[in-house]
Amino acid sequence: MSEENTLTKNDSYSKTPDGRSAEEQPRWRQDFPIDLPQYNYISRRDFVKFLMLVSGAFTTGQFFLLFQALQRSTEVLPVLEIANVADIPIGGTHVFEYPEGSPSRILVRISEENFVAYEQQCTHLLCPVIPEPENNVIHCPCHEGYYDLPTGRPIAGPPERPLARVLLDIRDGKIFATGIERRTV
Repeated sequence: MSEENTLTKNDSYSKTPDGRSAEEQPRWRQDFPIDLPQYNYISRRDFVKFLMLVSGAFTTGQFFLLFQALQRSTEVLPVLEIANVADIPIGGTHVFEYPEGSPSRILVRISEENFVAYEQQCTHLLCPVIPEPENNVIHCPCHEGYYDLPTGRPIAGPPERPLARVLLDIRDGKIFATGIERRTV
């Protein structure tokens, strides 16, 4: 062993952090000695305990997410009248809440008989999206994201997931929301 990395047996540490001899060390280091090899040592038992703790936390989180997904899939949403067909022109939009008290949704009339409705929050960072029926897209102005208007799928920008679609039912000249289809791909 070299003298610069070791101290005398009376000292409580065997290797100095800066490599200087014991005589060259500042007074505070002599008062508070640290054995670096011992300080940096992690036993296999401690490492396995840490791995088990982290693995347990991840597993618990996955079961929590699974439980939430199962709870959401069994949730029955009410049927809600959101607009009259005659009130929305072709290319027109209507903002509504479904279910009541939830974030805003947008209804867009694509053609004479086709309507689509989506959540009004970008799947990237929840910025409000703006439908542009003349360009057949839904635009997120925060980060220049674009979604395909008929499908709600991302076509440009940072969003990677499609917008959640509101299921619609049209009868007797009225538009009803009947559920929400949450999509991941």
